[in-house]
Amino acid sequence: MLTLDAITYAIEGRPLFDAASARIPTGHKVGLVGANGAGKTTLFRLIRGELALESGEICMPVRARIGGVAQEVPSSETSLLDTVLAADTERADLLAESQTATDPGRIAEIQTRLTDIDAWSAEGRASAILRGLGFDAEAQRRPCSDFSGGWRMRVALAGVLFAQPDLLLLDEPTNYLDLEGALWLEQYLARYPHTVIIISHDRDLLNRAVSSILHLENRKLTLWNGPYDQFARQRAAARANLAAAAKKQEARRAHLQSFVDRFKAKATKAAQAQARVKMLEKMEPITAPEEAAKQVFSFPTPEQLSPPIITLDGAAVGYGEKPILRRLNLRIDQDDRIALLGRNGEGKSTLSKLLAAKLETCEGRIARSSKLRIGYFAQHQVDELDLNATPLLHLQRLRPEEHQAKLRARLAGFGLLADQAETAVGKLSGGQKARLSLLLATLDAPHLLILDEPTNHLDIESREALVEALTAYSGAVILVSHDMHLLSLVADRLWLVKGGAVAPYPADLEAYRAELLAGDPDDRPAPKPAEKKAAPPSRERILALRAEARKCEERVEKLSEMLAKLDEKLADPTLYEAARAAEREKWMLKHAEAREAMARAEELWMAALEALETAMAG
Repeated sequence: MLTLDAITYAIEGRPLFDAASARIPTGHKVGLVGANGAGKTTLFRLIRGELALESGEICMPVRARIGGVAQEVPSSETSLLDTVLAADTERADLLAESQTATDPGRIAEIQTRLTDIDAWSAEGRASAILRGLGFDAEAQRRPCSDFSGGWRMRVALAGVLFAQPDLLLLDEPTNYLDLEGALWLEQYLARYPHTVIIISHDRDLLNRAVSSILHLENRKLTLWNGPYDQFARQRAAARANLAAAAKKQEARRAHLQSFVDRFKAKATKAAQAQARVKMLEKMEPITAPEEAAKQVFSFPTPEQLSPPIITLDGAAVGYGEKPILRRLNLRIDQDDRIALLGRNGEGKSTLSKLLAAKLETCEGRIARSSKLRIGYFAQHQVDELDLNATPLLHLQRLRPEEHQAKLRARLAGFGLLADQAETAVGKLSGGQKARLSLLLATLDAPHLLILDEPTNHLDIESREALVEALTAYSGAVILVSHDMHLLSLVADRLWLVKGGAVAPYPADLEAYRAELLAGDPDDRPAPKPAEKKAAPPSRERILALRAEARKCEERVEKLSEMLAKLDEKLADPTLYEAARAAEREKWMLKHAEAREAMARAEELWMAALEALETAMAG
């Protein structure tokens, strides 16, 4: 059992823990949550003994091993597999000693211990962990120096998982993982044989991999049973009860005080008034919980463009002579919300860069609307911010003509208030840096917003605020994310990037999750044809089809309105004067594009209605 007994600790005079206590039973999987800056990472350092408590005590079983991912593995010529194997120092030391030991008794002890820790299957276990985190057999034999820092963070994670410490401390472990790796980690941690504490803002991980939530709030620790969603419901109910009790007590206080004020001077009521004064003095104050400041993102609204905003015809893209993606025939409209699915290395980021005009086609054609503005956010952009400049200075460089008050309002619209606006970026939290990068990506009111892992470093409240902002946003969205919760709430179209191609994914996210966990279907034997009648479609499938039909109908309505306005424009007799020939040609071209888009939209609407009718009939 891990016991935190009345611990107190402060940083630069700011208290993070004030007589905070919690007891975590051996073998429990716990999610540690709390506001950014509350002290979650500091708690890990206190548990590891890297910081000294001011008072209180942290107790663990004698000889218990604590493990965590402190930093990426160094760039070396050691292979990934050997790096992970070396992480189990006890096994490595015993194997080394077995080569030199001469005493028969000691040799027997070494061999017994090696058997106890399952040392002989170590290579297979290490390889399986690396494979789960995205490294195939060929990659596992390559040296660490071949991989970037993000990939070496995965190797460090693999090492600590392989070592299997008695207490595993993980701080945002999914930040460097793709969707496949995040799902694998969920499954692995749920089966992990020892105690785990995870700092995470990934709702799916906190719902599937842990059985308790340790909440850090107001310098206290509270352990709640159940996964995150259950904790959120219980906490909301507790806060509501506390607020109601505080309101009731306040009314009681007011009633007692009113009696005292009215009758304290009257001799006949003096004793009763004095009794009520004593009641007021003995009444333990109930403080209503403060509402947390609502996290926000305010995306500017772009003007509407004629559809489509991007088309790809037989396009291919890559980084050298050999394309990574080929024969791309895709279309994006301004009301699209598209999630890119696919295993790591298949080309999701490459497609994102092509759409964002960061890469050019090497074959075929990509056409973009002439007025199209694109906002692009990728995790590396957070790392490329000027650490010595303030957020306000970042904006002043891009908008030198804007008044400082307007720039501050822009920052406030992304949750960066007065204090953060004047703070050097290097001193901001990871979440605050991510907010600044999102602001810079959306500054020009883009018609298309491409987000590659936007939720890394964002806390749960910020992720919910991002969902709200994307839902209200009137531009197109392309999402690459390991956050299934975000994808499920925002995306209404799924594109699968696989085998050098990009195509619509026919099922939903839950089906894709099941597919990833089951392994590549190409590696499994083909199932025998089912003789039984297919099961009726699920309620979720029918709801998804209804949503798609409704979306198609809305698109037809928008195009109808656009065509009506264009018809009205073309009906103007003065448009046909010789002097306005160029303008007339422009409006006639727009009219032709809108009619073509209408034909396609009606076709998609009919197909969606047919699919819904078929599902309902089944």
